[in-house]
Amino acid sequence: MTTYHCPRDGTRSAVSALTWCCPVCHGPWDLDFTPAPGLTLNALSGRANSLWRYEEILPLSTPSVSLGEGRTPLVPLTDTVSAKLDHLMPTLSFKDRGAVMLGELARRLNPERVVADSSGNAGTSIAAYCARAGLPCTVYVPEGTSPKKTEQIRAHGARLVAVPGDREATALAARAAADEPGAFYASHVFNPYFLHGTKTYVYELWEDLGGRLPDTLAVPVGNGTLLLGAALATAELHALGLIASRPQLVAVQAEAVAPLAAAFHAGADDLLPGAAAAPTLAEGIAIPRPPRARQILAAVRGSGGTFLTVTEDEIRDAQRDLAARGFYVETTGVACWAAVRDGLGQGVDRPGSVVVPLCGAGLKTGMAG
Repeated sequence: MTTYHCPRDGTRSAVSALTWCCPVCHGPWDLDFTPAPGLTLNALSGRANSLWRYEEILPLSTPSVSLGEGRTPLVPLTDTVSAKLDHLMPTLSFKDRGAVMLGELARRLNPERVVADSSGNAGTSIAAYCARAGLPCTVYVPEGTSPKKTEQIRAHGARLVAVPGDREATALAARAAADEPGAFYASHVFNPYFLHGTKTYVYELWEDLGGRLPDTLAVPVGNGTLLLGAALATAELHALGLIASRPQLVAVQAEAVAPLAAAFHAGADDLLPGAAAAPTLAEGIAIPRPPRARQILAAVRGSGGTFLTVTEDEIRDAQRDLAARGFYVETTGVACWAAVRDGLGQGVDRPGSVVVPLCGAGLKTGMAG
């Protein structure tokens, strides 16, 4: 296994140490990992029909906990916008891309217990992959989490802890548990193995589009795990000489909880003080203080992209519109379609072809009232 490193102060840690954050600044880890050369479209022929087909670019190989995740369809919505159907993953959300990496890592480290926190989808994914690995798992969620998501977490055998308060309070409770000896914190935010799983979203697009990428990747952003995975993948593909230029990243937030959008449009490198948050249908991206904020803002700026926000009415309308087109998607998962279906608007210089992810199935939340 490789090692963790802190992008802020350079501190390093062995992965086996179960140290879930930098002990100096308490920020998230990155991973010392460089993809191996050799990935080509021709090399993929005959490989496993899952995200593990991209073995050269993954920090783990020969998995035991796979549920066949990945290789989701890419379907056109308009002449210029296509949707990647990640709501068809094994636990019905894109979080399986990263959760399988954490589940496989935890299996190899064999901790006494696995701890996770989530607004729902990451928790269901971690619970499922821990069940697959035979590991005890506790998932912390906010008290108001969708009942269907908490039901799914329990169904996989995980212990569920509902925390009073918001998503931030839930994260703090989980991190306190993660500090106990023998605990592996399966954090989709702090653990970079998760990002190396979500980056396969872009590798699949590259393969399905015959060795190219769309002009624009629109991605919903709360903690930013899909966006940072996408940024990682585009950088790797470019460094490997497999794409000539990188697509722009358009990050989408709910207007009710948009700390990153506010910082971006203010020209800030980090979150602004005192960011307000209100209730939103997009519970999966309702993150008032994402720990990787600086990385997210830098990734969007570096791509030439921007931030867009959507209202609650736009989320409702987008969910109904997608359902009318045959796609039953949860309220968070429709945010990007809400942002781009009438055009990308200001701040997008070269819209061209656009791909949006449908991140979670409608069965997770039901239709918005």
